[in-house]
Amino acid sequence: MAEEFTVVPVARVVGGRAEPGDDFWGGARSIIRVDSDRFTEGSVVGLADFSHIEVVFRFHLTDPTDLHAEPRRPRSNPDWPAGGIFAHRNMRRLNWLGVSRCRLLKVDGLDLHVEELDAVDGTPVLDIKPWFTEMGPRGEIRQPTWPAEMLADYYATPDE
Repeated sequence: MAEEFTVVPVARVVGGRAEPGDDFWGGARSIIRVDSDRFTEGSVVGLADFSHIEVVFRFHLTDPTDLHAEPRRPRSNPDWPAGGIFAHRNMRRLNWLGVSRCRLLKVDGLDLHVEELDAVDGTPVLDIKPWFTEMGPRGEIRQPTWPAEMLADYYATPDE
């Protein structure tokens, strides 16, 4: 079942936060710079019509030995229940993949100016997709209470 394949970044994050962190991504601005050696401006035609994009990236600063496949408590908080690796969205995963939806502020050539992308300067971007409302969750959404508690300040601005 273990099929290996190579993924080549299509872009890199430029600017924004230099260090990852658990909270205060609100207002964080950065640029997703599409690889000009492989893509032309034709690759982003029509993207500016969308308010949000979905970005697949690699957690490139993660220690590869810091995996947590076994159940653990979110942020080591004893008040929150333990969950396995697939019940978390953090960087401690086998392929170090992250997914983020962020605001697309402007397209300037191959530079995508974004806000609230929770990836740091230098992050390799593996794919960029426009966000379609119709691709969001359908039906009733269910989740335990701890994610809302944990993420209360995730998109807060640092001065709040």
